Amino acid sequence: MGTGSKLEGTSAPATRRDPYEVLCVSRDSNDQEIKTAYRKLALKYHPDKNASNPEASEHFKEVAFSYSILSDPEKRRQYDNAGFEAIDADAMDMEIDLSNLGTVNTMFAALFSKLGVPIKTTISANVLEEALSGTVTVRPLPIGTSVSGKVEKQCAHFFGVTINEQQAESGIVIRVTSTAQSKFKLLYFEQDANGGYGLALQEDSEKTGKATSAGMYFLHFQVYKMDSTLNALAMAKDPEAAFFKRLEGLQPCEVSELKAGTHIFAVYGDNFFKTATYTIEAVCVKSYEDTTQKLKEIEGQILRKRNELRQFETEYRKALARFQEVTNRYTQEKQSVDELLKQRDSIHSSFTITKTINNSVGGSGLSNGSSSKNPGEDSNAESPGEDGGSDGKDKSGKKKWFNLNLKGSDKKLG
Repeated sequence: MGTGSKLEGTSAPATRRDPYEVLCVSRDSNDQEIKTAYRKLALKYHPDKNASNPEASEHFKEVAFSYSILSDPEKRRQYDNAGFEAIDADAMDMEIDLSNLGTVNTMFAALFSKLGVPIKTTISANVLEEALSGTVTVRPLPIGTSVSGKVEKQCAHFFGVTINEQQAESGIVIRVTSTAQSKFKLLYFEQDANGGYGLALQEDSEKTGKATSAGMYFLHFQVYKMDSTLNALAMAKDPEAAFFKRLEGLQPCEVSELKAGTHIFAVYGDNFFKTATYTIEAVCVKSYEDTTQKLKEIEGQILRKRNELRQFETEYRKALARFQEVTNRYTQEKQSVDELLKQRDSIHSSFTITKTINNSVGGSGLSNGSSSKNPGEDSNAESPGEDGGSDGKDKSGKKKWFNLNLKGSDKKLG
């Protein structure tokens, strides 16, 4: 949980060695032993301390890669069972060191972070080395009080919280908030035998409402933290199923209680360019017993819900596959029915004489509303009863008069 790789170290080393061998630990080592070994090697090979030694940078990448496997219970189990083949190296949870990036790369990292790309950062080796040597300035933070301040990027403000037996038994909460929505890390250090402080826990700030915050809860029961990076990676891989991975980011906090004495915490500035504004407070939960009990119940419900979602995801994927199957069939069946009905209508329309009548009408030169006549009939002749019984003589006279008019017209024209 300490330092991680540089920006260019976000992929696995070209030659991968056994993670246990790289960290110099045995296969039955516990989490604390693995973390301690990692911290020592990360400080030894950190690029800040080995700027002129490219081999140290490669060793650092190898150490970070190995720790990313052994610090994750699920990845460690997969590696123990099937080696590197069982691990998706592309999804490794790597970190970058902002203090070693340079201006251009820092600008790109800041841009990606603004766009919502999950970028995890590590703590400057200078801060860790100063803490390990015990040369840091520690300010008192009494229980029940708060301190506000501004910390430069990649720097840290250290605080000492002294608790008595009763307070330790009741439980302690350390919270940091920033109304300016600054990015920061809340760190917890354990005292080493040589008088220095070794990093034990860290919490990255998360946006909650109109502020950013981070907290550590030492309440004598298992409390979990949410790693939003895992959720973002799951969403990028499979947006439809991202909901089922939402609780997979829950990671157990490694320290659940504090003993009486003075404990060292720090606020680390994690902004890309500007200072981080913060308020840190130390609270004894004795007067928050109801709230503590509710948190314990909620943590249990969330864990049960995570297990339920894992089972439900299997059911959902089966149902989704079945839904796709029936949806495809629905489309096919609809097309089939439409085609059959179309063919049926076409067949129905063939049972008609409309086409024959139209051809007959077109050949005789009749239009709609015309009555049929014999081929030899004069189209200008009138039917016998049309003038109320006029005879043929009258008809001849009319025709003669008509013809005379036509002849007269011809003479005039001539």
